[in-house]
Amino acid sequence: MRLVGHHSRSTGRIAYSEHVTPSVSFLGHATTLIEIDGVRVLTDPVLRPRVTFLHRVVPPAPPEMSSVIDVVLISHLHHDHCDLPTLATLGAPVVIAPQGAGGYLRTRGGLANVIELAEGETTEVQGLIVTAVHADHDGLRPPFGPRAAALGFVLTGADGTVYFAGDTDVYPEMAALPMPEATSLDVALLPVWGWGPNLGPGHMNPQRAVDALELLEPTFAVPIHWGTYFPVGMKLALGGAGKLLLGPPEEFAALAADRGVSSRILVTAPGQRVAVSP
Repeated sequence: MRLVGHHSRSTGRIAYSEHVTPSVSFLGHATTLIEIDGVRVLTDPVLRPRVTFLHRVVPPAPPEMSSVIDVVLISHLHHDHCDLPTLATLGAPVVIAPQGAGGYLRTRGGLANVIELAEGETTEVQGLIVTAVHADHDGLRPPFGPRAAALGFVLTGADGTVYFAGDTDVYPEMAALPMPEATSLDVALLPVWGWGPNLGPGHMNPQRAVDALELLEPTFAVPIHWGTYFPVGMKLALGGAGKLLLGPPEEFAALAADRGVSSRILVTAPGQRVAVSP
C-alpha cells in the first residue's frame, strides 16, 4: 500500500486525497473513523466533552467525521469505549459488539441492529468482512456489569486489511491474527496509553505497543488511545501529566525506529485523517 495522506508535525495540518480508501481518521481516544470499501466504520464512539469522571482536553472532532455511519465497532463495555449518549447520536448503523453485550445495548442504549460476535467469529456488512479477535482486557461494565469479553476487530475488504485493537495488552497470538482472504496486514490501530497518569492491567504503553508491532508487522500503524481524556480535577501540567498525555505516540514512533521496525508510523492529532491505497 502507498501513503496518500500525511500529518505534518511542522504545520499541524493534514493533506490527503478526499476519495481514496482505506483511510483512518483519529477522532480521539479509541474513536476512529475507518473508510474502507465505501463503508464508514466508527470504532468505540466516545465524543462528548465529559464521560463519567473524565473530561475531554482537546477540541471535538469535526461533526462530519461521525455522520452517516454504516458500522459501529464496540470493543468492550467500559464507559470510555462504549458511551451510550454518543451512540444515540449516530442514527441507525449496524453495531458489532462482543457476545453478551447485545442485551445491554438494546435495552439501555436503544440500539436495534446489534450483531454479537465471539472471539474468532466473522460477519459481513456491505461486503466488508469483520472478524472478532482476542483482546487481553477486562470487559466488565463498571461498576456492576454486565460483563462481556473484550475484543479487537480485523476488517478485510478489497481496499485492504485493518486491525483495530480496541483496549488490550500485547499477546503472542497477535502474530497470527485471522485475516480472511488476506495474507498481510495493511494498517494496525494500536493503543499506546490511556486517559490518566497511570496504566492499569490490560493496556499497552509505547514499549508494549512496539512489541505488538513486531508481532503484527503491518505496513502502517496509527497510535490511538492517547491525548484525549483526563480525570476531572487532576492538574494537567505540560511537564508532568500533560506530557504523559501527549508524549506516548511520539515515543512509540521513536522506539519503533530504534528497534528497526519496518512499519510506517502515522502520528495524527485528534480530528485528522490519513489515507492509504494499494
